[in-house]
Amino acid sequence: MAHSDDLTRRTLLKGAAGATALVGIGMPAIVKAQSDVIRIGHLTPITGFLGPLGEFAQMGVKLAAEEINAAGGVLGRKVELVIEDSVNPQTASAKAERLIERDKVAMIIGEISSASALAIGQVANRTKTVFINTGANSDALRGASCNPFMFHIEAANSMMVTAVGTYLKNENMIKGKKWYSLTADYAFGHDLFKVAKKFVTENGGQFIGEELVPTDATDFSPYLLKIRQAQPDIVASNLAGNQITNFIKQYAEYGLPFPITGFGFDTAVAWGAGKGNFSGIWPLIWHHMVDTPSSKKFVEAFTMKYGKPPENQCWGDYNSLKIVAQSFTEMKSADPQKLAEHLRKGAKFDVLKGREGYFRAYDNQMVQEMYAVRAKDPGKMKDQWDIYDPLGTVPGPGEDLEALAPPKDGTCKMQA
Repeated sequence: MAHSDDLTRRTLLKGAAGATALVGIGMPAIVKAQSDVIRIGHLTPITGFLGPLGEFAQMGVKLAAEEINAAGGVLGRKVELVIEDSVNPQTASAKAERLIERDKVAMIIGEISSASALAIGQVANRTKTVFINTGANSDALRGASCNPFMFHIEAANSMMVTAVGTYLKNENMIKGKKWYSLTADYAFGHDLFKVAKKFVTENGGQFIGEELVPTDATDFSPYLLKIRQAQPDIVASNLAGNQITNFIKQYAEYGLPFPITGFGFDTAVAWGAGKGNFSGIWPLIWHHMVDTPSSKKFVEAFTMKYGKPPENQCWGDYNSLKIVAQSFTEMKSADPQKLAEHLRKGAKFDVLKGREGYFRAYDNQMVQEMYAVRAKDPGKMKDQWDIYDPLGTVPGPGEDLEALAPPKDGTCKMQA
């Protein structure tokens, strides 16, 4: 992973045509409102078990800022990123408030932890500032915890489950099968297991083992021994961040014969597991082999800048800033409340896929295509990044994109 200098400190990215400068901020007095820039807050975890994903998130948003500023900025002004490590829900809440109240950001992009996203979303709602969630999956954020200023370019857990579940059903891996699951023991994991269990049981599968795994766990041998003893037909991951990396690697080392799959996934965590260790069928919001002109352009630019292809987390942060820039241009304003109204009125965006995406007004979830991938045979890998083959797109061609979106079950009571 590429590290910028002192990523755990508060940093400022000032865009200039074709270049960026990352400057450490010492005293609050240095940060002053400037009429010649539009300041955007970027808040996501760079430390802890989600840190590797946060690094890709920063790469994506920085590239977007460079491209926007190289093209002349927004409304004749440069985009300036104020970057923070969200750390945990309490810190995320405090930093979100500081970004808005002290640094006067126009809006906030980021987050991966569902618990921290909830905390940031509450601040966004109270201050009437748009927050685009780029990595938190909990359906509750789109349900009982929804609010008019929290938007989601990231897929909900129910969308991830449906995307991969479509292909698991096609391969007869659910009906009549015995399942064993490992679940991250925090908000995201609990929510993911809830929707995954509902999908599997409704389609004729049965869970014979359910384990909650602490987020700081690195040794999976106790769980792997239980799996060996249980003799399931399928092993399912509801893990997150480097939990998945460690699980995949150790599962391969144990040589267990049971097929594995996952209901939540990030490409970077599989890259981290090493060649030959990744296996199974997994869901993705986006991958670097999506065959569209805009996707290919993004992959080329990212690879040229960072020396490796982009993955799904940087896709979300990159596109979110591009969406904000496009919206401000269309609105002819950088007003946060007008931005929320614009996004909720069905504006469509090129999100590097076959079909445009849009935020639906019911819960501010982006309605879009998703994908499933299958791990590639190590002997067929071209390089360390070539770890899977695409299985296809969900919903399929001609199907309504809303078919994949979370159900409109009435739990989201969007405030006027």
